[in-house]
Amino acid sequence: MLIRVDFNSDEAIYMQLCRQIIIGIANAQIKEGDNLPSVRELAEDVGINMHTVNKAYSILKQEGYLKVDRRHGAIIAVEVDRYKAKMELAEEMKLSIAKAISRGITREETKEMIDEIYDLYLGGR
Repeated sequence: MLIRVDFNSDEAIYMQLCRQIIIGIANAQIKEGDNLPSVRELAEDVGINMHTVNKAYSILKQEGYLKVDRRHGAIIAVEVDRYKAKMELAEEMKLSIAKAISRGITREETKEMIDEIYDLYLGGR
């Protein structure tokens, strides 16, 4: 998996890393049990501070996307608590749907976009 950082983005670098790793899991570029590069390796490859990578890995660990083992490094280990995941998703979607409604995007258009996004990630499966 190739990680790219946009140094001109307003989004924090550690959040860019988190987002790209989650997307990599969603589209099966990386799978359960895969090792991620060490903090040092990824920092050197991308050209960022090790603390930034460490912060991203810590967040992903807290959110249940990976586990960190001193001997094996960061490993993709998606913990699935469906109820918790659904509640978190609902919270994240509330603002997006409010924005859609306030900008005149219909329920049908929103559903179509969701289907397109699902197909984008799951199309290769």
